[in-house]
Amino acid sequence: MSQLPYEIPAEMRDFAEKSVEQARKAFEGFIGAAQKAVGTVDTGAFSMPAGVKDVGAKAMSYAEANVKAAFDHAQKLVHAKDLQEVMQIQSDYLKSQMATLQEQAKDIGSTVQKAVTPKSS
Repeated sequence: MSQLPYEIPAEMRDFAEKSVEQARKAFEGFIGAAQKAVGTVDTGAFSMPAGVKDVGAKAMSYAEANVKAAFDHAQKLVHAKDLQEVMQIQSDYLKSQMATLQEQAKDIGSTVQKAVTPKSS
């Protein structure tokens, strides 16, 4: 069975690359504003318990890392030369993200457990 050629026109590739970069910059602006908002809440009249802060900080950090990984993945896909490379990039990304998400879930679970476990005096 012969393999069909897979060629993305240069204009489309350039457009996709610019779109990924614009989305990345928008996300970085959003995450910066979200982190600033979280910091502001904690310095106001209401102060969050340390355990809640830890869980929130980890969740925010993991969300940021996962979205950045998705942008990196999209960037690699834009530069793929053929369908075989696209499939390999996708496979590698899925394997990596599954391992990452499993580790993050374990870590968040541990952090939540510490936050809700009463400390002995």
